[in-house]
Amino acid sequence: MSVVINTNFAATVASNNLASSNEALQKSLNRLSSGSKIVNPADDAGGLAVSMKLSAAATRSGAAITNLANSVSFLQAQDGVLKVTGKVLERIGELRTLYADPTKNTDDLANYDAEFQQLQSQLTSLTGEEFNSVALFDTAGLSVPVSEDGTNQVAITGKQLSDDSSGIGALTDSGVNSLNDIDLSDITDAIQNVATMRANNGAEQSRLGFAAEVLTVNKANLESANSRIVDVDVAEESTRLARWNVLVQSGTAMLAQANQSSQIALKLLG
Repeated sequence: MSVVINTNFAATVASNNLASSNEALQKSLNRLSSGSKIVNPADDAGGLAVSMKLSAAATRSGAAITNLANSVSFLQAQDGVLKVTGKVLERIGELRTLYADPTKNTDDLANYDAEFQQLQSQLTSLTGEEFNSVALFDTAGLSVPVSEDGTNQVAITGKQLSDDSSGIGALTDSGVNSLNDIDLSDITDAIQNVATMRANNGAEQSRLGFAAEVLTVNKANLESANSRIVDVDVAEESTRLARWNVLVQSGTAMLAQANQSSQIALKLLG
């Protein structure tokens, strides 16, 4: 190999190798310090695009789970009102049976009617109960999204508690002022209607529970898939860091040696 002064090819090669190793070292440091394999979009442009979509889907899944939990709370509040309604109806049934006792005098019957009228008012109040300003007993019902993209939905049926035929309206009608104005069959029908509403309520709670379970699993899988794209393997990356660190140190030493090699020419000139 010729001995030259103007061009130090060995130093140029050593400098290029050092720059490459140093760049890889800095990239490895950035990955370990951030915990992410994709520090810059150029690191994995395609992976970054997929990661953004997976991350967004996982976030939406979390929000859908929250919405489902709120819907379950709505149903639990609704069932609580229905449970109390059933107790009131049981008491009215008891009063109606006592009212039919032929040994009761007029004052006794008036006392039974006084309690009945108070229970009527309570039943009317129960039909107007709300959850976060949303009516618990509405004909429209609710439609609850059970997927992160909103395509799958569960319908919460509207329960008409105040209806005459499907609710308790036969007992709260303005024309009913006394136990003598109702039959025992009106009470048993109302109890059956409330029991049916509670059964439907329980079925809807059950379905929402399973829907929430699916969303939870999907959210975990989305996060896992996203992790494989963006999260750095610390053990693997720390091994790379050690390698690049050694190469940077050796490259620096070799560049110094290459820069000294041109001194041979001075000895020849001397």
